[in-house]
Amino acid sequence: MTFRGFIAADIPPTPDLGSFAADLRAASAALKVVAIHQVHLTLKFLGDIEEGLVPDVVGVIREACTGIAPMAVRVRGTGAFPSLSRMNVVWVGVDGAEPLGRIAAALEAALEPLGFPPERRPWKAHVTLARVKGRQDLDRVRRLLESHAMDEFGVHRIDSVHLKKSVLTPQGAQYSIVESVRLVSE
Repeated sequence: MTFRGFIAADIPPTPDLGSFAADLRAASAALKVVAIHQVHLTLKFLGDIEEGLVPDVVGVIREACTGIAPMAVRVRGTGAFPSLSRMNVVWVGVDGAEPLGRIAAALEAALEPLGFPPERRPWKAHVTLARVKGRQDLDRVRRLLESHAMDEFGVHRIDSVHLKKSVLTPQGAQYSIVESVRLVSE
């Protein structure tokens, strides 16, 4: 049996982030906005994973998290990948996530022998808020992103990294935690 999986740190919703997500939802029907209670910072997208590999993947996560203490991250700024003129993904930025970048790099290296290909693009700390499903009616979205480009959406403590399952539904992806690895201070 397989499931669609990824490794992530959760970003708790804040009123400001919720308000911004609602503004995005109202700005264009071309956006598929993530449910605010499901926002997260992806460290590694796995794609289809065999359930039998879960213990090995969790072992890799534990190893990657060794020596990384809980941290505070600041959710700040807005943008789009690959650019505002050619939006595929709408994101908010994350400052102070360098330790998570070290975890992401360790995951890339250690998961490749298990059959998970490395990401072609460098890892960038961000929280995906919406995916663009069309090219029409994006001017309001661009203006919204530009007007919130420097906004702060909260400071959060990251103390766990999760292996998550993603189930695609007509209402959008539903995420659940398969297993968690706690970050510990040494």
